[in-house]
Amino acid sequence: MFGTFNRIVQSSKIAFHLSYKSSKKLTILITLLTIINGLFPSTLVWIGKLIIDSILNSNMILSSWQDILHSDTAIYVYLEGIITILYFGSQKLYFLCTTLLRIKLGQEVNEKILSKAITLDLTQFENSETYDQMTQARSEASSKPLSMVNRFFTITQSSITIISFFGLLVKLSPLASLILIIAAIPTFIAETRFSNHSFRLFRWKAKETREQVYLETLMAREDNAKEILLFNLGKEFLNRYKLNFQKIYSEDKKLTMKKSVVSFFLGLISQLAFYGTYVWVISLALEKKITLGEMTMYLVIFRQGQSTFANALSAFGGIYEDHLYIENLMEFLNLPILQKFGKIKFQNRKSGIVFDSVSFQYPGSKTDSLTNVSFELGSGDKMAIVGENGSGKTTLIKLLTRLYTPTTGAIYLDGINLIDWEEESLRKRFGVIFQNFVQYQFKVGDNIGMGDVNQVQSEEQWIGAAKLGMAHDFINRLDLKYHTRLGKWFQDGRELSGGQWQKIALSRAFMRSEADILILDEPTSAIDAEAEMKVFEHFREHTLGKTVILISHRFSTVRMADKILVLEQGKKTEWGDHDSLLAKKGKYEKLFRLQQAGYQ
Repeated sequence: MFGTFNRIVQSSKIAFHLSYKSSKKLTILITLLTIINGLFPSTLVWIGKLIIDSILNSNMILSSWQDILHSDTAIYVYLEGIITILYFGSQKLYFLCTTLLRIKLGQEVNEKILSKAITLDLTQFENSETYDQMTQARSEASSKPLSMVNRFFTITQSSITIISFFGLLVKLSPLASLILIIAAIPTFIAETRFSNHSFRLFRWKAKETREQVYLETLMAREDNAKEILLFNLGKEFLNRYKLNFQKIYSEDKKLTMKKSVVSFFLGLISQLAFYGTYVWVISLALEKKITLGEMTMYLVIFRQGQSTFANALSAFGGIYEDHLYIENLMEFLNLPILQKFGKIKFQNRKSGIVFDSVSFQYPGSKTDSLTNVSFELGSGDKMAIVGENGSGKTTLIKLLTRLYTPTTGAIYLDGINLIDWEEESLRKRFGVIFQNFVQYQFKVGDNIGMGDVNQVQSEEQWIGAAKLGMAHDFINRLDLKYHTRLGKWFQDGRELSGGQWQKIALSRAFMRSEADILILDEPTSAIDAEAEMKVFEHFREHTLGKTVILISHRFSTVRMADKILVLEQGKKTEWGDHDSLLAKKGKYEKLFRLQQAGYQ
């Protein structure tokens, strides 16, 4: 019990800290308005009582409108009107401030989530539990801190109102104040009981909700439309979408119906308490023990007080639910950042790359993706990696770029273990094109410039990289050249062919002019064989002195490499140049002859 209370207090501190950090002025102003708005209801109830009593006690004969407008009753009415206007204005200002704070606080929290996301390791991104945590944090937690802050303000405002009501009820009976409190407790029980169930359901739905979003994306994205139309997949995906929704909805429905039934019966208790008090107050008025104005005041206090107290207790229950969501947010934000090894930033002697008995197993997998792979590649040499799909080629590249860390064995760059290199310095040495490179929905220049974040806006660098990537000519034929927006997500976006996109990606790799190791994972799969030869002849000419690692299924390109690594089911089976591997009559020779026969 106390542990839960302490956790709620900690979550509350986090929520208020985020609120204050996102806007100091708005948070302070909302706090002041909360206090002021808490005093208005009791003030208006008291003035209402004075108006009724002044009418009943008035002995004046009012013969004209002027007499009426200057009477005590009229003065009370004027005062009530002024306070009502102030109350209305204060509520509107409160709503305005909370709306603005919601926007700023949502941005503050989302920035924290995204700032955390960009520090995660690739293995964490590929972990479904971590991805679910991030999805939950983004989908709900960005609004929950403000919800918790608002609920605290609601409790504060309600408390001020209730305390002022208690002051007015003391004259009637201290017991009346106790009845007012007890009558609201059943609603609190109902709210608190279901808060934890609601959050558990939210966490359970993470996988189903993610699948729902994925199905929406499949059916609504232009890059999926061709295959969906050709294979008539639309109805299949829509049926899956409906079935998934029914699964989510059935659980939501069960919880909602159960909550409604329980809330109804517990709410009856509150209503019975109110109407019992109602009868008691009326009997006191009939016995002339209280005035008609006092009777009206007490009945209004009981009705508003009960509602106000119920709102405060409901806010308490909601705070518990918000606390659970905020804990989920903090659970994600506090995910450990995997240790960034190494401090070495530079090495004068370039000796190349060494894989020493490297094995790697993906988290959760029972088999190795790479097993005991060893080779040496000299600085400035060109290496091709050959193997069937799933043989471990891309995994090897991810290990070399330290997106993954070997399960066993070690990788050396210029005689230094990769884990001893400072991460940013290491990454600067690589220019990489992955097979599934990102097609940014930005302008052409930005797409190229992303290869070097320090030069991302340099048009001179764009042009130089595009010439090396053989993209400059077709870019100049675009309407706005390097300022043409690509993709169809935005108005006036221009779509490119697969081969043109690959030239953009190749240019992006050349953008990193300081990189002395270029890695190309199927960089020309969308380009015809003749164009590919031209690309690689050009590429070889402009990468003199640089180490190049190429993954390709086209042996017309592979044969140009100084060294060729053959992988089979994650194991190194052959190593050498083109001629020596042909002479071995092994896997490489078999694949080469098969492809050669296809061109005859």
